[in-house]
Amino acid sequence: MTTISTTTASIQTGSAGSSSSASNDIASQISRITQKITKLTQQLKEVANGSGSTEDKKKQQEMIQQQIQQLQAQLAQLQRKQAEEAEQKQTQQQAKAEGVNKPSDDHQIDVYI
Repeated sequence: MTTISTTTASIQTGSAGSSSSASNDIASQISRITQKITKLTQQLKEVANGSGSTEDKKKQQEMIQQQIQQLQAQLAQLQRKQAEEAEQKQTQQQAKAEGVNKPSDDHQIDVYI
């Protein structure tokens, strides 16, 4: 019978010193979660092909599927956070480009001679 460890993955989120390190941290967390999902998927296949009673296999498959679902939820949350940070960064860059020293429709002076 194949034994499966049932550890749950936890993602620690905290405030980072700079936005670039925070986005790298999120990217690394996404990478780790993706790797865990891949490993669990492989374990799921091994359980189906392994030896043991049908009932034991089914229980193990359900546990693995629950872990995969939890990881997918964490992955989706991190991807949303990453998208929000990218959007915020883009908005900040646009705000800098539209400053007082940059011409725009709101910052024009008509000069008549």
